[in-house]
Amino acid sequence: MKLRIAACAAAFVTLAAAPAFAQADASVKIAKQSVNEQLRARLPEAIRSAGKMTAVNSGSFPPYEIVQSPTEVTGASADLGDAVGELLGIKIEHATVNGLSSILTGIKAGRYQFAMGPVGDFKSRQEANDFVDWVREYVVFAVQKGNPGGINSLDDACGKRIAVQSAGSAEKVIKAQAEKCAADGKPALTVQSYPDQPTSILAVRSKRADAFFSSQAPLTYFVQQSNGELELAAVGKSNGFSDLFQGAVVPKGAELGGVLKDAIKVLVDNGTYAAVMKKWGLENNKIEAPGINLSQN
Repeated sequence: MKLRIAACAAAFVTLAAAPAFAQADASVKIAKQSVNEQLRARLPEAIRSAGKMTAVNSGSFPPYEIVQSPTEVTGASADLGDAVGELLGIKIEHATVNGLSSILTGIKAGRYQFAMGPVGDFKSRQEANDFVDWVREYVVFAVQKGNPGGINSLDDACGKRIAVQSAGSAEKVIKAQAEKCAADGKPALTVQSYPDQPTSILAVRSKRADAFFSSQAPLTYFVQQSNGELELAAVGKSNGFSDLFQGAVVPKGAELGGVLKDAIKVLVDNGTYAAVMKKWGLENNKIEAPGINLSQN
């Protein structure tokens, strides 16, 4: 328990050092959901009896997850998670841990029921987890204004200091690129791995890193908060990824996965999903319907 509290406190301190987050579109209202008794009946008995389940996160991942305190989260994921909770007639509580690996380990160990995420869905991760995919994402760079390093594609990262979130899919791709730079005889790519998004973007703002390589949606959010210091680079390029689906995470084979998928499908059909994505400026990240383990990568 002491370790959990320490991890939560560390994540919150990191958030406090980060730039202020932009506000959502207040004109978009999210409708309250009525309990869907058929979906509720499919919940594991332990969750129904408790009347709640815990969604774990690894710190702020705006505009999806914005951690106000270790147990208070806002953002698109929180709004969608709250709507799912209303449909299921339960309360969604939040816990913050240090890093993505702690999320996956905690879910596998049963300390948390799920992560709303979205977390990158990859074949290698599907071996121990199921992903309830609800967004499509793109991976780009956040750089200093004017892009002084001339980073316009993944190949341009050679010779640069690139920040990434540790244990994420972007880290795997940028480490492979570092190996490619060395094999091609190009200047060394230095990978700087950080436990969360705010610390990673701070490395670029303080010029300790030349770029932060991560999902376009949160990077757009951070760029908007940089007072003109930062901009996006290599937008519209594959950057080492093909179709990149992201979603909620549950233990492999858990009944909860199917329940979450069908609950999100209800929210897609009744317009709540679209409203949440519009509220947080994520219209370009919508998918037509949620699915389990959609990634083939």
